[in-house]
Amino acid sequence: MSAQSRLGRRLIQLYVGLALYGASSALLVEAGLGLEPWNVLHQGLAELTGLTIGVVSIFVGAAVLLLWIPLRQRPGLGTVSNVFVVGIAMDGTLAAVPEAHGLAVRIPLLLAGIVLNGVATGLYIAARFGPGPRDGLMTGLHLRTGRSIRLMRTAVEIAVVATGFALGGTIGIGTVLYAVSIGPLAQLFLRVFDVPSASDSSTVVATGQPGRAILRR
Repeated sequence: MSAQSRLGRRLIQLYVGLALYGASSALLVEAGLGLEPWNVLHQGLAELTGLTIGVVSIFVGAAVLLLWIPLRQRPGLGTVSNVFVVGIAMDGTLAAVPEAHGLAVRIPLLLAGIVLNGVATGLYIAARFGPGPRDGLMTGLHLRTGRSIRLMRTAVEIAVVATGFALGGTIGIGTVLYAVSIGPLAQLFLRVFDVPSASDSSTVVATGQPGRAILRR
């Protein structure tokens, strides 16, 4: 595969992955059986402010990205794109998908959302354009404190979930199911969508191993 075609494939993977990530998060919102940790916070803030959950996601992502400055983390194209694409895709999907009623519909939506989230995570991480702002926060705290990524992620996400729940975000069986399944799912699809690395470099590429920020739990 030539360098140009490899870059083209990676860009497609990045933006398809981010769009699917937002869509998958919207399915979890529609299911109403519990959200992933950060979206518990986003939903709670949306309830408080009257903004859409996608818009809140964009604002929170931008705020978290500012925390990268003292942590000396370097964003990539994927990092900045994550802030905007996920939120836009989430709001777009919520507007397009009819409201779900009854467990016969909500449970399949939940399962589809979790699996799609794993696919999306594998796609955008394998593209290697840099971690999302929240994942980079975990790795930055890990590097600055010397504590494990697992510990940093757990501490931050407990605080995020607790704050979101206090503001009205949804915690449920979906939150637990997501927590125990997203690691294996993302690892599986990371292998499926992996793009062989090239020796050439690009200014839009952030190198490193962002997958560990998501997959190590």
